[in-house]
Amino acid sequence: MNKEIIIPGVVGLILGILIAPIFTPMMPYGGRMMGGSQMTGQIDSHFIEQMIPHHEDAITMANLALTRAEHLEIKTLATNIIKAQSEEINQMSQWYKIWFGGGVPDMVSPLGHGTGMMHGGMMGDETDIRTLENAKPFDKEFIEQMIPHHQMAVMMAQMLLSSTNRSEMKQLAENIISSQTREINQMREWYNVWYGN
Repeated sequence: MNKEIIIPGVVGLILGILIAPIFTPMMPYGGRMMGGSQMTGQIDSHFIEQMIPHHEDAITMANLALTRAEHLEIKTLATNIIKAQSEEINQMSQWYKIWFGGGVPDMVSPLGHGTGMMHGGMMGDETDIRTLENAKPFDKEFIEQMIPHHQMAVMMAQMLLSSTNRSEMKQLAENIISSQTREINQMREWYNVWYGN
């Protein structure tokens, strides 16, 4: 593929800057370390606060693909993304309410459409969705945006897997890693077949 659609170094750097504080032990009150269960709670709450808007952005892109995609494979993938990630959003929202006593905080979305914690975060900024809306061929742009978006989710889930003590969160992380890695590999194959090297 002429245009390298995955740039792990850049994605990793962005991820490190944006979410490393979540997985770094907090040192409040004169440098004393937070207790283990308190730290685990922070990891889980911050992960949910970030992953829900991240999933919402994928769903926004997938909904666009349902009407714009040229290939049936992309439409099928979009349907699967909407179903799986909507279910995960609902589950994370329920856990958040039970574990942390309220709704997930409303913040600014990377795509500017709902909740989220990052300004121009995981996907860049609002211009990404505008670019996708006007892209020709649509499927090429969709893959070029969705693969790094999925990669970000996989990296976040890998960090969660090694940090959380909650079995529910570990299972969620494993599900995200498994399903989105599979979808990344599918999109790479399609990209090579449809758009050449």
